[in-house]
This record gives sequence, structure tokens and C-alpha cells, in this order.
Amino acid sequence: MKIKSIKATVHEIHSRVPLLKHPLKRKIVFCEVATDDGHAGYGLTGGAYLPFAIATALNQEFLPVVKDMDPRDTEAIHEKVWWKLNQRSMTGVVSAALACVDIACWDIHGKVTGRTIAQLLGGARDWAPTYCTFGFPEYDREQLVQAAKDRLAEGHRRLKLVVGVDKGGWMEDAKRVKLVRDAVGPDVEIMIDANYKFQPVEARLLCREIEDRNITWFEEPLYANDARAMADLRCSTRIPLAAGQMEGHRWRLRELIERQAVDIIQPNCCYNGGYTETLKVAHMAQCFNLPIANGGGWPLFNMHSMAGLMNGWRVEFHLDMQYVGEQVFVNPPKPENNIVKIPAAPGLGLTPNFDALKDSRIQE
Repeated sequence: MKIKSIKATVHEIHSRVPLLKHPLKRKIVFCEVATDDGHAGYGLTGGAYLPFAIATALNQEFLPVVKDMDPRDTEAIHEKVWWKLNQRSMTGVVSAALACVDIACWDIHGKVTGRTIAQLLGGARDWAPTYCTFGFPEYDREQLVQAAKDRLAEGHRRLKLVVGVDKGGWMEDAKRVKLVRDAVGPDVEIMIDANYKFQPVEARLLCREIEDRNITWFEEPLYANDARAMADLRCSTRIPLAAGQMEGHRWRLRELIERQAVDIIQPNCCYNGGYTETLKVAHMAQCFNLPIANGGGWPLFNMHSMAGLMNGWRVEFHLDMQYVGEQVFVNPPKPENNIVKIPAAPGLGLTPNFDALKDSRIQE
């Protein structure tokens, strides 16, 4: 079995979000890896940053490097890509492109062996606990509270909202967090995500203001995931810290762990080089008694890591990314009773919706 082709395309999905009049636009890079014996595997990465550069890298640069390699030999593929395309251990485009290829190769491996990727990763479970990212910054206070109540009515017991982007600064974020806590009661988990936005003093002030609201974790609180400053913040607050979803390789994630900057590490297979790199991070985290949890969305891929690995924890069903997955794939799994079941079908267990992919494709 040998890799014969890579086809990467850029797509824009108009995602419907509850309570918003206008859809959110989400770009993705979709990748198909095909073999000489007729097998095909599929990968995906987010397209918010340089999607056409990622697609071009896959189609023109990655294919000559990995062509005629066995897709099951993911360590060999990574080694060759590192030495041919990434000797300086860069991230960004090269990590995202490698993630697409790697996920597709694991998909092929699973299909050939009749096993799910979760099983190939170790088979700790055939399910994973879920949480729902519902609190979009586009919501005003009233909409945020209503959205929280609506998700609660749907059965979600773990909710995450975005902070760090409101014009009112950290004080407005504190008010929004308190409103959500009052709306959902004491027994629902609440997480917050700043997406790198805060300076250390702002994050510390927010933590001080909401510590009594029983926050499960504060995700990526500081600009640039500054590991030193996050370690200082972690020492000054009782709120657990989480980070790592956009880091492109294990060395950046290692820094967060070694600096004792996080309580939860968040490798995302769609950005960090794929399952091969996520597996290394998970084992490293295990040595430090740290759980891994999915941040950065794309649950249909990251659920395999969270289910398959012993220290796997929560899968993020980010509402607009969940919607994208439901357009790109045919009847994908959804959270039910705050867990997601891994499909029994081998590999990813996903069937692409080629009509939707065709309609959403953006030509360069």
C-alpha cells in the first residue's frame, strides 16, 4: 500500500448559530489522501489562518515528499516531513498541513485493519465526555443568558463561553460569567476561554472577581500562551488553567507542562501535526499526571484522542464547528447525555458529504 495522491481544497461553510440573525463564516481545509490500492483517508484543519497556503503546501510540497510511502508508517512520514520541509521546527502552515496528512493516514490505517482510530491510539474507551462552547462574543448579556438556558434545556451540563473580547474589558467579562452562573445554577460546569487575549494583570483581576463562581477551567488566558506568565497566574488563582490547542508541536506543549503553567493540556490533532503528535503529547502529559482535553474545536477528529488515550478527558462541541461537521460529513455523531460515542465504523468512522464539499469550495 502506497500513497499516490493528496488533494487539498479550501471551503467556506456558513454556520448557523442559535439566537444570531446572521450566520458565522467558517473556513476549512479538507484533505483526501489516496493509495495505489484504492483506499482513501480524510483529514481537516481549520482555515482561519492562511488556508490557501496550507492547501498549496499539501498539493505541491507534501505530496512529492510522502508519495509512495505506506500511510500506516506515520512515524516515518513525520520524520521525512520534518527533515525535508521543517528542519527548523516551524509551526503554522506546516503543522496544519501535516495534521491533515496524518489524520488521513490514520483514517486509512483504521479502514485497512477494521479498527477505529480511538482503538489504534490505545482503545481506553469507546466514548468520551463532552462540553458545549455556547457563549459567543456576538451575544449581548440577555442573549448569553438565554443561550445558556437553552443549552441546559437540551441536556448540556458543561458550558464554555468566550471572554477577553468585550469592549467593557475584564469587568464586563466578570458580569457575563456571573450572569451565566446565576442562570444555570451551581451544578453545571462553566469554562471560560480568552483565546490568548489578556495581559497578565487583566487575567488576574478577572480570576479574582470570579473565583467564587466555581469555574472548571480558564482556557488560554494570556497573550501568546506565555508559559512563564501563565505559571505565575496559576500560582495566584484557584481556577485551573488550560492551554495548548493552537500549538504546532510537542516542544511548545512541553514548555507549558515543564513550566507548570497549566492544569490541563490541550493538544488539538487538527493543528499540531495530527494523531501522531497528539499521542506523544498525551504520553508526556501522563508522566506529569495531567489530563488532556480538547480545545480549539473539531470534535469529530479530537474525540478519538480523548476516547482512545488513558488520560483523555473532554471533547469540545463548539456549536459553529459542530454545525460545520454536520455539513461536511453524513450523519456524524453528536453529544448525548454529555458524552459522544465513537462510531463503530473503522478509521474516523465518517463519510464525507461530497455534494456539500463541492458547493462550499472556494477557488483560489
